[in-house]
Amino acid sequence: MAQQTEECKPLVVVRVRGTVSAQREARATLDLLHLGHTNHAVLVDTRPAYKGMLQRVNDYVTWGEPTKETIIAMLQKRGRLAGGKELTDEYLQKADYKSIDELADAIMACKVQYSKLPDVEPRFKLHPPSKGYKGKTKKGYRSGGEAGYRGEAINDLVKRMV
Repeated sequence: MAQQTEECKPLVVVRVRGTVSAQREARATLDLLHLGHTNHAVLVDTRPAYKGMLQRVNDYVTWGEPTKETIIAMLQKRGRLAGGKELTDEYLQKADYKSIDELADAIMACKVQYSKLPDVEPRFKLHPPSKGYKGKTKKGYRSGGEAGYRGEAINDLVKRMV
């Protein structure tokens, strides 16, 4: 029960590298996270299972805590239903949400998992970042690269990619 005391936070995970020479476990974990291509992003939370998955694919993804504005921008511009259709207010009302703001509040409070919503594509297909990546994708974020945990700085990257 000691693990339950930590509050739940959403995380944005963005794939920044390909997996041509990656280990099999890393490729399988990226598939479980629904990150099939570079510049794809998913919303997960801070459960220990997801933290372990992120540590396994640390060299291929970057992640951090998003703000509500970042989640709203991702849902409005890149959220898709099954078949590639845009996320509409009619769908949100069927899913018992009045607007994208209310869905973003539920995601921020970890009351709902975005990937578990019915008829929703679990990934966001983002553009490459405008002005490019600031560092090398093979280096860690703290070493001047792009991969790994970056905290609040994920918001700047995602805004350049949406």
